[in-house]
Amino acid sequence: MVKYCEVLALHDEHRTTRKRPKWCQKDAGPLAYVSLLIICLICWTSVFPSSLRFSLSSDSAPGFSYFSHLASHCAHISPIPTSSYVQRQNLLAELLHSLNASAYIAEPGANAAYFANISSSHWHLSERPLLLIVTPRVDEEGSIHATVTVLTPYFEATRAKLLPIPSASTVTFAEWPEDVDPYAVALSTIEHFQNSTVFVDNSIRHFIVDGLQEASPSTQVISAPVEIRRLRERKNEDEIEILKCANEATVLSIRAAREQMRIGMRESEVRALVEEAMAAAGLKNAFALTLFGENAALPHGSGTDRILGNHDFILIDCGGELHGYVSDVTRTFALPSSIISPRQLALWDLIHRAQSAALAKARNGTITAEVDHAAREVIAAEHLAPFFTHRLGHGIGIEGHESPYLRGGSDDIILTGHTFSDEPGVYIEGEIGVRLEDCFYINEIGEAVYLTAGVGGQATNPWKP
Repeated sequence: MVKYCEVLALHDEHRTTRKRPKWCQKDAGPLAYVSLLIICLICWTSVFPSSLRFSLSSDSAPGFSYFSHLASHCAHISPIPTSSYVQRQNLLAELLHSLNASAYIAEPGANAAYFANISSSHWHLSERPLLLIVTPRVDEEGSIHATVTVLTPYFEATRAKLLPIPSASTVTFAEWPEDVDPYAVALSTIEHFQNSTVFVDNSIRHFIVDGLQEASPSTQVISAPVEIRRLRERKNEDEIEILKCANEATVLSIRAAREQMRIGMRESEVRALVEEAMAAAGLKNAFALTLFGENAALPHGSGTDRILGNHDFILIDCGGELHGYVSDVTRTFALPSSIISPRQLALWDLIHRAQSAALAKARNGTITAEVDHAAREVIAAEHLAPFFTHRLGHGIGIEGHESPYLRGGSDDIILTGHTFSDEPGVYIEGEIGVRLEDCFYINEIGEAVYLTAGVGGQATNPWKP
């Protein structure tokens, strides 16, 4: 107070007409001090939104204090080791050899990340191609090994050589100057590429495929077949452990954030809480789709930043990355003080039963469409089939959505090591939306197990997410 009045006094030297507030006058009494306190409080609440006031409160400083206990949950989980990358590369080389293909080519992205730790975050895509090229090499004993080559723009070669690429042998860098055809340089690194087959990543950009094909018309440049796609689809033990912990940490984050939620908060405030919790748990690139009441009737939301009411369900669809692998969990739940109707409870229970039915159906050798049908059948029995508007689930791993998918019309076969989301929902526009999502994997004996099983698996009821 004294310092404030001193500053005001200095300011008044240049503005003699200004009248000092009562609390700065010598005879200011206790009431004047109380008045100043009230004015400061009004300024604080009007200038800062409630979400920022929450994050700046002494209880939450410095940062993750509400959620600091989450940090230890995945601290023991290690990234994918170099030996796993080498194994992946050699398995790819063996497949290429058995399929009479001379090479596999991918851009920075999910597949290049899987085989050589070159993600799109390591190297952003541009019109200048940087390509991962894996070719099979047969040694003197007849064993097949992978040779790894990276095509890079000449002026970017130094930066390309800093990429953290695991390999059993030296990685070769093929540099192309700006006045040279990069695709001809890429193909020149492949032994006997003419009159052969070159497989490309299924997500590769068309102009790169066209460039490779034009550089060698006799070479067949085609998308990688299912045998190669399955190398990434079917997760090994290291990958499953990462996915388990990422999904467990996501559930724990929802539960921890729920303890700080209150009636009257906005969707954006709750979203910030959940994202803060996931960051505290060590998950990167966290997201939290947060929808209240009828906003959840649109599966991906309406963006109204609605205020939470006493009669609302909260739907949170969230996830993040752990060592390059993605989690995905959805919970529809209520706060302890919420007043939930029998209809809301009935819909929640219906979706819970549909989710359980799908998990029971998913086994090694099952057609993916049958799992989707198992959940849809439960919902149809209550005459709500038209309100289950999306597929049951998707594959998950390095990408949040990857093949294979649990959807009607699919003839993909579920195999051990596959990982999927199981997320049935009912969406009645203008009224209510309910979705529950847990990801699962197919274990070594062919059974489906929730990746969230370590923290209780699927939700128990709307009050226990």
